[in-house]
Amino acid sequence: MTQFTFHTDPSHGWLEVPVASLTAIGLTPSDFSAYSYQQGAVVYLEEDCDAPVFIHSYEAKVGPMSVVEKYSHYTHWIRSLPRIEVIVDDGDLPF
Repeated sequence: MTQFTFHTDPSHGWLEVPVASLTAIGLTPSDFSAYSYQQGAVVYLEEDCDAPVFIHSYEAKVGPMSVVEKYSHYTHWIRSLPRIEVIVDDGDLPF
């Protein structure tokens, strides 16, 4: 069973996921919102919208996962990372 880390601070949380785990189930960083972060080959998926997408897809395709929580009493360092770059398909815009 694969183990992932869920990072939290007093007001929010992010699931740490290697990009390789995304691609293994057919997802890419651009499948997630700009509320998630990325550092190199690791994404930190925002807890409310993005992490559940990954969790449901992963468990449907791979099976159960284990999650360990790491809590910070202070503003988490993840907040200082670059946000995931969301690719917007604007090919249908009239201008």
